[in-house]
Amino acid sequence: MVFSSLTFMFLFLPIVLVIYYISPKQLKNLFILISGLIFYAWGEPLYVLVMIASTLIDYTAGLLIHKFDSNKAVRTVCLIVSLLMNLGLLGVFKYGGFVLENIDAIFGTAFYDPAHVLPLPIGISFFTFQSMSYTIDMYKRKIKVQKNPISFAAFVTLFPQIVAGPIVRYDDIAAELDNRTIDLDCLYEGITKFITGVGKKVLIANNIGLLWDTVKVIDTGELSVLTAWIGIIAYTFQIYFDFSGYSDMAIGLGKMMGFNFPQNFDYPYQSKSISEFWRRWHITLGAWFKSYVYFPLGGSRKGMKRTVFNLAVVWLLTGIWHGASWNYILWGVLYGVVIILEKLFLGKLLDKIPSFFSWFYTMFLVVLGWVLFTTKDLPTAFGYIGSMFGGTGVLADDQAFYLLLNYGLMLVIAAFACTDLFKKLIDWAKTRVPLIINYSTPIVKFAILVLSTAYLADASYNPFLYFDF
Repeated sequence: MVFSSLTFMFLFLPIVLVIYYISPKQLKNLFILISGLIFYAWGEPLYVLVMIASTLIDYTAGLLIHKFDSNKAVRTVCLIVSLLMNLGLLGVFKYGGFVLENIDAIFGTAFYDPAHVLPLPIGISFFTFQSMSYTIDMYKRKIKVQKNPISFAAFVTLFPQIVAGPIVRYDDIAAELDNRTIDLDCLYEGITKFITGVGKKVLIANNIGLLWDTVKVIDTGELSVLTAWIGIIAYTFQIYFDFSGYSDMAIGLGKMMGFNFPQNFDYPYQSKSISEFWRRWHITLGAWFKSYVYFPLGGSRKGMKRTVFNLAVVWLLTGIWHGASWNYILWGVLYGVVIILEKLFLGKLLDKIPSFFSWFYTMFLVVLGWVLFTTKDLPTAFGYIGSMFGGTGVLADDQAFYLLLNYGLMLVIAAFACTDLFKKLIDWAKTRVPLIINYSTPIVKFAILVLSTAYLADASYNPFLYFDF
């Protein structure tokens, strides 16, 4: 799927956009549907049927909910069937093996067979959540029914963000599905956003990811403290630039096609609390859980005890959403516990201390969380965390200094690029030397695109981390 994605972006994208632009208005959604299916089927030739099934389920449910608008029982049944079928697809493909494996561990049975576990359809968590948002909002009467099956399928199969977000709800682009315009300003904004994402992904995430790949294969019992911290900090940068880079590419491509996708990141590593971090990281996922889980449960309107319960449910589900592993579940629980503590008393304390210490507290927990997120199982995660805090008895070694020598500059660049300092510098320069900034920006963007393309042509290392979700 990585190859198919990059092929689309760097080889076929100009062709796709040209055909899209010259297509008659009434055929543009059909072209989006066809190109989205081809894009997905290139990497998942069989599992494209799963995405089609999810699309048909929610399109049909939406029609029935609209048709029986005055019959609450029928509308409720339609919603429940839609949710059960979508969550059933997720359950079978994403969690079936995990459930069977744990049943075997508890009861001593032998249901789980790794050789017969179904491969995970790429992006299933994204497109099922996206499609479900339509049915739920139809039930709540927040949106109007989409009777055109082509337009609805185009919403689900929008190839820029089909496999790794941002999670675009139907309400986000409902008007644009039926009527959208593209002008030169829109096209330029989309191109620059896309190139920014490419630079994040290819020039920063890929290069810093090589550092993490070097460290993660070392046995945790042989890691010095410094090596362990260097490795997980590298992963901390990699996952941000990988995921936010893909999100920027998707948003930029959407803009080029006349769609305004929601922002997905807002400099999360500048946060001064874990609650703030999750308002800035994967914003569309947080908004989805807030709208469809937290608020329906009562949000914070029913007292503190109920608020704590609701937060616990949301963060347990957030961990489960990310993957079928106890690591992800514990990762979600960790964030849930911390956010609950911040809600109860810790948030007020963080507001009173110097901002550096609240930032340090936040990033310390975020980095520890990434250990749980990226390791294969809990023993490995705990072993790695032990190495970070001196479990091997070695503070630093030649390996750590070698990594710093080779990747130190890349770490500094990543640390600078994940903040808004560069944006503030550009904004300041615009007020002092606007002509230089206005003329140099296109040149810099073009250079980033050329460098990224050259890197991709020469490199075999190009993982997309969030394709696994």
